[in-house]
Amino acid sequence: MNYRDFKPYLKISSLTLGGGGIGQVWGETTSEEAVKTVHAAIDHGINHFDVAPMYGKGEAERIIGKSLNGSDADDLFFTTKCQLGTLPDTEVYDKLNDSLTRSLDNMKLEKVNLFLLHSQLIEDNYKLYKFDEMRAKSATTLSCFFNAAIPAFERLQKEGKIDHWGIGGLGQEEAIIQALKHSQVPSAVQCVINPLNSAGAIGYVSEAFNPPAILYECQQLDIPILAIRAVQAGALTSSMDRSPHESGFDKSDFDDFDKAEPFRDLAIEWGESPASLAHRYALSIKGVASVILGVKNRTELKECVEAEAKDLLSDSEIQQIENCLT
Repeated sequence: MNYRDFKPYLKISSLTLGGGGIGQVWGETTSEEAVKTVHAAIDHGINHFDVAPMYGKGEAERIIGKSLNGSDADDLFFTTKCQLGTLPDTEVYDKLNDSLTRSLDNMKLEKVNLFLLHSQLIEDNYKLYKFDEMRAKSATTLSCFFNAAIPAFERLQKEGKIDHWGIGGLGQEEAIIQALKHSQVPSAVQCVINPLNSAGAIGYVSEAFNPPAILYECQQLDIPILAIRAVQAGALTSSMDRSPHESGFDKSDFDDFDKAEPFRDLAIEWGESPASLAHRYALSIKGVASVILGVKNRTELKECVEAEAKDLLSDSEIQQIENCLT
């Protein structure tokens, strides 16, 4: 496993085990297999784990707690999140603190190294492209973020419950860029990075959400980047192993799978699985400290670890991948 510069921790494994798969949000797996996957990740040298209460209603966090089971975790780093929404300023700290307290209890930890806003950022009075009450409640306005969320994060830091805070890098492009350029800069940002330039079903805030614009701003401002959606909800793998009726997925993800047929053909031509090539693509993008995996078992994890061990893609190979999808 290679380790990369990541300002919050100095160094981080170039792969991070995410919580969607081990939280049993998609595809078939079990709690027992999820625990074994965490142990295998540690054995492979992965030292960063990215979970959230939303992943299986706390199941991903509980899997971390079961996997550690009181063992020494001093060399490991943990990220969790909170979907804040937009609340009155006086309620923001309590919402973040209550969520974090449950997460720490689930993981059996005294603090997390990175606490991320899991809401999608929007400008005040912005109307979501795909509107429904649930999605609207998940969005955080910039005024709420600047006036209440950032001070709450700083208070949690002073209380020793978190080391750093960051944002999820999803939402209204203009709002995210304003957050990145604010005087109080996030310690890390999760960026959608895949050759489809698609956030799929989670890109419901803007009609034309442009992930490369967020990536570019992070690169220019030297803000640490954690890559998400490397295989775009399965669209850049050999086959979709989930249903459009599962929570967090919709027709857009399956449309992306159809669009990605030339990518799968190219992967076969290069003698590699599509998932492996997609992860190598994300790993090869400038400024990426770690790619967050959505694997749900040891077999999928092994494929990603083997991809990480291969050479980074050259500029010409990256261009060839991008060209096949335009």
